[in-house]
Amino acid sequence: MKKISILVIEDNRLLREGITEMIREQDDLKVVGAYGDCAKALQFVRKSQPNILLLDLGLRNQNSLNLVKVFKKDFKKIKVIVMDLVPLQEDVFVFVQAGVSGFILKEATVDDFLSAIRAVASGNKVLPPHLTESLFSQIVDKAIIELNPEKLIGSVKMTKRERQVIDLVSDGLTNKEIAQNLHLSTYTVKSHIHNILEKLALHTRVQIAKYAHTSEDYSAGVKSISLIEE
Repeated sequence: MKKISILVIEDNRLLREGITEMIREQDDLKVVGAYGDCAKALQFVRKSQPNILLLDLGLRNQNSLNLVKVFKKDFKKIKVIVMDLVPLQEDVFVFVQAGVSGFILKEATVDDFLSAIRAVASGNKVLPPHLTESLFSQIVDKAIIELNPEKLIGSVKMTKRERQVIDLVSDGLTNKEIAQNLHLSTYTVKSHIHNILEKLALHTRVQIAKYAHTSEDYSAGVKSISLIEE
């Protein structure tokens, strides 16, 4: 029986070693590499071509979302599972959009943890218990349905900075990453997002992202929005 090969990226050494040992006890699974550094993992994966990438969502000083995008671009056959304590719905959205196949809670039981790996390897999608399977397959559609471009008002005034924030939200960046990109404080970014939601009559940053990614609606909306200075 060919074993499911797994690459683990987790910067907490204790967790990394514990996960690795737990997987190695399974007859149908094998860990081909375990790293706390993304750069080393990328070098390794070109040689090993694992079936599964088991990735910590909150890597310190590293961008897990960008890493997912790199893996899905360069190694399309590798299935990605993200590990987190309790991922937010907006995190689920941007990571699914980037190509993630599943999420595992770090507090999951051993059986649930291993079952999730096997399920993803078989081609299934896996969500943490606090989200439903239907949400996984419908989350993008749900955001599109809830987004009503007709809510845009022609007289709305959108600053150039708010437009920049919209573009970065649509790229899946967190508030902290947007702040770093625009040289702003995280508080200022939160304020801009709050204003954008109110101006566009939206409710979540997921809707902002879908608004920007729905090109026709976005283009039409931009034409009706007056750009003003900060």
